Amino acid sequence: MTEQNNISLDAEPAALPTSTAGAAPAGVAYPKTIKSFVRRAGRTTTGQAKAFEDLGPRFLLKYQAAPLDAPATFGRTAPLILEIGFGMGEATAHIARVRPDDNFLCCEVHEPGVGALLKRIGEHDITNIRILQHDAVEVIDHMLPLGSLDGVHVFFPDPWHKTKHNKRRLIQSPLVAKLAARLKPGGYLHCATDWQPYAEQMLEVLGQEPLLVNTAEGYAPQPEYRPLTKFENRGLRLGHGVWDIVFARRN
Repeated sequence: MTEQNNISLDAEPAALPTSTAGAAPAGVAYPKTIKSFVRRAGRTTTGQAKAFEDLGPRFLLKYQAAPLDAPATFGRTAPLILEIGFGMGEATAHIARVRPDDNFLCCEVHEPGVGALLKRIGEHDITNIRILQHDAVEVIDHMLPLGSLDGVHVFFPDPWHKTKHNKRRLIQSPLVAKLAARLKPGGYLHCATDWQPYAEQMLEVLGQEPLLVNTAEGYAPQPEYRPLTKFENRGLRLGHGVWDIVFARRN
């Protein structure tokens, strides 16, 4: 049982201390510090490097331990969606295009992935994305005030297949508590995975967070805005499943 279960459903978000929200309690086997990523080797292509040079100054944000001024950052006031780990940016670019009235703050540390998304931004003239090449947990802790998000996307995080590595999974109670506290009432947390044991864990962990409620009976239908990526289509052809989990912040 984590300390998030001590949060009253009627409590105002401001009552939740930013520095301790979602911290692992004594005796629970969570990592000392939650990390949203594991660095992997990779090289940027010439096209990605050019995208960094041409588009980076506009679309890449510098991490700073201060609250994000979203209207100033995006040049408008609009619903703010956080995406944690966007891979090569295929789904991110698609969603930003089909939801032009939303702003997307996207965290990814993998340089080729950041370059690939910048390249897509240029190719499709996308204006409603900003990228932070930084650990999403630090971004959540220091740049996103409580009640500041309209939605969160976590698509296909590393499943850490081996049982001994399950504790490294991103979707665990400490992080979910942080995210729930930063959602506005009615805001949503959308996770997706193609690894059934991880889907089961996601459903269990999100179901234990008192600030959240499932929007479906179990797994959710795939929302129209989330596309099938090349990797997902390949998995489906091989008979693999994909599970969407969508919870909402209680009013």
